[in-house]
Amino acid sequence: MSHFILIDDNATFARLLGRSMERLGHRLTWCENAAAALALNDGGDGIILDLNLGEDSGLKLLPELHQRFPATKIVILTGYASINTAVSAIKLGACEYLPKPADVDTILNCFFKEAEAPAALAQTPLESDPLSLKRMTWEHLQRVLEEHDGNISATARALNMHRRTLQRMLQKHPVKK
Repeated sequence: MSHFILIDDNATFARLLGRSMERLGHRLTWCENAAAALALNDGGDGIILDLNLGEDSGLKLLPELHQRFPATKIVILTGYASINTAVSAIKLGACEYLPKPADVDTILNCFFKEAEAPAALAQTPLESDPLSLKRMTWEHLQRVLEEHDGNISATARALNMHRRTLQRMLQKHPVKK
């Protein structure tokens, strides 16, 4: 039986994932926020970390978890996926980055898959369908927002736009390709 840690502020998601893991013979410990996660003594067999933890940031928590539990794989699971946060998460030590919704099999495969050979990665075909203009705009907003540590006013000034306009754009869910 494997033991996983879920760090997510969504109680319903935690309950559903816990039940699914139990049916597959795994145990799940749920931490609702960064303080609860940092109180852990063991990283288990893997950590599933949400990027948006209410008042806390999963990206800021990631390096601390990686330092405390260096042998534990950390998978990022987020409802607001962007290329910028994916790159940042991988650079900070995450082994995978998954957008929500992700099923339990997909999550578990991140922990149990064998390391892929570099030759296999070289053979991965490039996507023939490029990102839409709306998606590229969303990605750019996310990158600039992260550069300004989530400060909406500073981001709006950097983008030369009104703060309220930026807030409205950020309240919309990310567009598909």
